Amino acid sequence: MVPIGQGGGAALQFLASALEARAVVEIGTGTGVSGLWLLRGMRADGILTTVDIEAEHQRLAKQSFAEAGIPSQRARTISGAALDVLPRLTDGHYDLVFCDGDKREYDAYLTEALRLLRPGGVVAFDNALWHDKVADPAQRDEETVTVRELGKRVAEHDDLVAVLLPVGDGLLCAKKVWTPEVGE
Repeated sequence: MVPIGQGGGAALQFLASALEARAVVEIGTGTGVSGLWLLRGMRADGILTTVDIEAEHQRLAKQSFAEAGIPSQRARTISGAALDVLPRLTDGHYDLVFCDGDKREYDAYLTEALRLLRPGGVVAFDNALWHDKVADPAQRDEETVTVRELGKRVAEHDDLVAVLLPVGDGLLCAKKVWTPEVGE
């Protein structure tokens, strides 16, 4: 397990701050490094919901949060497979969804994120350059192909404004476009 680097973490903190995030979902808790970056950028009353299949990862993350002085009520940890947990979260409730879980599930994470995000919310995917393999068409392993296809899907999506930030191993960010309802 490799935690997000300082550049990617700073970008997450910036995004959470720019969005004045109150509700953030993190897929892939790890040891809590990315969660700390997100929590530092969120509003003081913001709540991070972090999902990981490994209970030990969540234990370590809770310890990291406590050592950093983060009140326990600001981080909600949910143990389980992301694609089992995400459907139980509230539609349109979240400001930011950060994905750093199983790369082979990135496409499904995007589908869930679009449902979970409020208009104007942002989804971010770590490892969008996947060790510099995404740009090399000769690289055909399942994870590389999935990350490559995700980039294409995001770029072609009419309801997203996207940017690939060259920090760490690449951070693909996409804002869910706000479209007013008729009569607004």
